[in-house]
Amino acid sequence: MLKTPVDRRFRLGLLLAIGSAVSFGMSGPFAKALMTAGWTPTAAVTARLAGGALVLAVYASLVRPGWIGEALRHYKTVLPYGLFPIAGAQLGYYNAVEHLSVGVALLLEYLSPILVVGWVWAVTRRRPANRTLAGAALAVAGIMLVLNVFSGAHVNTVGVAWGLVAAVCAACYFLMSARVEDRPDGPGLSPISLAAGGLIVGAATVALLGVTGAMPLRFTANSVVVAGFTTSWVVPVAVLGVLSTAVAYTLGIKAVALLRPSFASLVGLSEVLAAVLWAWLLVGEAITVTQAVGGAVVLAGLALARTTVTAPAPRDGERHQIAAGPDASTR
Repeated sequence: MLKTPVDRRFRLGLLLAIGSAVSFGMSGPFAKALMTAGWTPTAAVTARLAGGALVLAVYASLVRPGWIGEALRHYKTVLPYGLFPIAGAQLGYYNAVEHLSVGVALLLEYLSPILVVGWVWAVTRRRPANRTLAGAALAVAGIMLVLNVFSGAHVNTVGVAWGLVAAVCAACYFLMSARVEDRPDGPGLSPISLAAGGLIVGAATVALLGVTGAMPLRFTANSVVVAGFTTSWVVPVAVLGVLSTAVAYTLGIKAVALLRPSFASLVGLSEVLAAVLWAWLLVGEAITVTQAVGGAVVLAGLALARTTVTAPAPRDGERHQIAAGPDASTR
């Protein structure tokens, strides 16, 4: 059977979304290594975003020379993108971890798919398909099992507030990424321009918060330990900047441009599975039977939601319909 353009578009978007999730999932062990060596969360976020911004700016200059002008023309999208999905989500999560167990903090951040579906529902006044709602419920239930959030979880009000901030900002990532125009030579906002511009804004914002004293900012030159090996702090910073930031955001934005935001946000949940696997490989944390069952439940939820998302994101005059959700049809 021949694949239709819709099928090819969906498959490419799905592969990019999974690649983005795997790249994002690598950040945990490396960021933890930096903080164990004396870095504050704000310092780790600043280094990660600044490194990613530098790498992506160089890459964008090579493959899309006019990206700076493009980003400036679309500053109304690039500025809030850098402030909320990038700077806000990173700071929200790391500060939540300071007050909560990691499992609860992650669970709060990954409420974002529910927020996306709810926002789509409220804005379009169109109820999502039953399979979408069921898939979302299954995915969240699976995350609870993967993270073992009910095992000795500690909760406080400040941590919950930061976790919800991270969730809202993560939801903005999926909704705002849908504004890109996937055209190599087109006049719209490309994924590369949005990612590069957004990372610069995000890095500058977080650095400003640290320099002004609004958030604690402390770097060290101490050696770090990753996967049992002692190495320079440069190694985790490079991995965070290149793979977990520049590559991850570019793939993610491109994926949301090809998929609908509601489904793309659900696929983003696979980052949790990737993080568990990376923790096992790099830190030696074993995967329990409960986590394996939870992973299967998450994948089942994604598969269920996928059955309602066979159409690509709309274009041009149809762009306003992108929030209509997985069950909306294109014209």
